[in-house]
Amino acid sequence: MTAADGLPVPRRYWAAIAMGLGITLAVLDASIANVALPTIARDLSASPADAIWVVNAYQLVVMVLLLPLAAAGELVSYRRVFILGLVLFTLASVLCAFAPTLEMLVLARVVQGIGAAGIMSVNSAVVRFTYPRHLLGRGIGITALVVAVSSAAGPTVASAILSVASWPWLFLVNLPVGIAALAACRFLPESPRGKHAFDFTSALLSALTFGLLILAIDGLGHGGAAWWVVAEVTVALTAGVFLVLRQLTRTHPLLPVDLLRRPIFALSLGTSVCAFMAQVLAYVALPFHLQNAMGHDPVSTGLLMTPWPLATALAAPIAGRLADRYPAGILGGIGLLVFSGGLALLATMPTDAPNLDIILRMVICGIGFGLFQSPNNRTIIGSTPPERSGGASGMLGTARLLGQTTGAALVAFAFTVSPTTATMHSLAAGSGVALLAAGVSCLRLMDREGTAMVWARTRRDGGAPPS
Repeated sequence: MTAADGLPVPRRYWAAIAMGLGITLAVLDASIANVALPTIARDLSASPADAIWVVNAYQLVVMVLLLPLAAAGELVSYRRVFILGLVLFTLASVLCAFAPTLEMLVLARVVQGIGAAGIMSVNSAVVRFTYPRHLLGRGIGITALVVAVSSAAGPTVASAILSVASWPWLFLVNLPVGIAALAACRFLPESPRGKHAFDFTSALLSALTFGLLILAIDGLGHGGAAWWVVAEVTVALTAGVFLVLRQLTRTHPLLPVDLLRRPIFALSLGTSVCAFMAQVLAYVALPFHLQNAMGHDPVSTGLLMTPWPLATALAAPIAGRLADRYPAGILGGIGLLVFSGGLALLATMPTDAPNLDIILRMVICGIGFGLFQSPNNRTIIGSTPPERSGGASGMLGTARLLGQTTGAALVAFAFTVSPTTATMHSLAAGSGVALLAAGVSCLRLMDREGTAMVWARTRRDGGAPPS
């Protein structure tokens, strides 16, 4: 089933279904447990700060393994890495559902994260071999939209499940979806396999850099010893320097440092990191605030947060069309300013606010985030040559996960420092980070050469830009 220029119809549709289901599961499970964290903490006799490890462990493992597994996919085929990741993810979901203690649940989430990393690391690369060249932009755009909506829809899905079942079913529902995705995986295309050896040294340096950096942030959030946090940061930065130096001499770099030399690419990644950090600061903090401070149950909490992903889903395609006429720097800046304002409104929301008031604030956040996401993804993919789309995709996923993991760790820090005001401080911090992201987005307007290159490459490839 190897295809030189994409798969024929209807195989292409079945392959798209497999990829869509797989990426939805992997991204959704990064946030689906957020709504149930207070309930999980009570049921498993854990503190709120410790319960956040249910989110942190998953995202940490995914981020550490994302680039190494993408590199492995070049050698053993993207299709094989995707399928193995999906199998491991589905089996680990069952382990999560039956975990008797918080420690066992976190361990199962680690295994689940390994599977999710396999899915997310190669998904965009599989898209490249699934769609014809003139439809590649559309395929990448569909994936980007699925990722954006899935990352924000966790509370909505969790609310629907918790309205009829207990929290273990948040993970058990992955079983039928995973089986369906695996059934469709038989239509996935094969890809050429590289002849070079796997760079284990770069993979280790990458794991040390990203893993220890996030562990240091999380250790600070949980009140860890200052000397230990400083040691983790020191080792992470040292490993990062050696990683970058090593990549500069590799013909097949695990971390595509050369792409970061392009200002529009680097600024777009920086915008993505800040935006997703702000999103998770709010998404982890809001369930605790709505339940503990405002008296809502888990079901109503998820329902009240539902307008956010719905507004994102509505705004994203509109932003994609606007991106054909206006620079991503402007659209991203406007969207992130709106997003920042929505988070500020949530941070100043009174505890007796009516439901309609809460919903309106959620809608503002969703619209702002939707306006940012589509043009930003278009710029990241469009600013790189077609043969480097895999590296660009890996960096896009790494930026998103770095922002999300850091945001979750910062919420834990807020709970450690001031448990009574942690949620409001987290929302206020999210507003500030989103404002910073808006500034970074606007800096892209200074790189007129990079912006012109994105538009020229998009038109030359004959497809719509990613949306």
